[in-house]
Amino acid sequence: MEALTTTAILNGLRTHTLGRQVAYYQTTASTNAVAKALAAQGAVEGTLVIADEQTAGRGRLDRRWLAPPGTSLLFSLLFRPQLAVARASALTMICGLGVRQAIRELTALPAQLKWPNDIMVRGRKGGGILTEVSSSAERLDWAVVGIGLNVNLPVAALPAEFRATSLQQELGRSTSRVKLLQLILLHIEQHYLKLQAGQWPSHEWASALETLGQRVRLHTAEGAVEGLAEAVDDEGGLALRLDDGQLLKVWAGDLVALTSSEAAAGEEKGPGPPTR
Repeated sequence: MEALTTTAILNGLRTHTLGRQVAYYQTTASTNAVAKALAAQGAVEGTLVIADEQTAGRGRLDRRWLAPPGTSLLFSLLFRPQLAVARASALTMICGLGVRQAIRELTALPAQLKWPNDIMVRGRKGGGILTEVSSSAERLDWAVVGIGLNVNLPVAALPAEFRATSLQQELGRSTSRVKLLQLILLHIEQHYLKLQAGQWPSHEWASALETLGQRVRLHTAEGAVEGLAEAVDDEGGLALRLDDGQLLKVWAGDLVALTSSEAAAGEEKGPGPPTR
């Protein structure tokens, strides 16, 4: 098994800031929890917290993240951006774009993104992103972005209902976690520099979303709705065109792409008159 040591990560790393300070753990409860504690203690921007195993890893909606030791990339990055709290979603966007770009460059797999924060490979989830922030006076003090990516993970080790995949599953061979991590850090840093220069990532992020143009079912705390995913805005909100013609804007929820038969059944209902 390839070791994710600090020395291995720094050897050949081409970033200026991201990953230059490394906190490596063979096992930890959660890299996000460690990174948040370090942020509160004044850790520098770009600090990387990475582990070979998480015992309490979680994704969006507090779902447990399962990964056998040594099979995945499980890490968190600390940012200290000059951003309003309402615009923190830009960090999720740039991290998703960086992961997608690195996967495509190293493996040639057609990695895409799924709204709001999933990393997809050939229609199945290969990873996810969880962003947590601390703020004061409506400005971010810091943000921690946690990324979990199934690299050399045998999919049979996961429950079937996860509908997950891994790079190894799709390639038929293993991938260097160190090389992939180094590329991810490089591409995220490049996107972060553009963000700092005022270049907003939402347009590029939208073009990487496999979600747009699909009929989807969105599960929220208020129940489930179906419609066409039409667009996303600068803050990452999704515009969902419901079957009655209403345009619903959502910022969170569990999204499921409908199969062709499910989508056809929904279209047969026909839209109602558009709301004004």
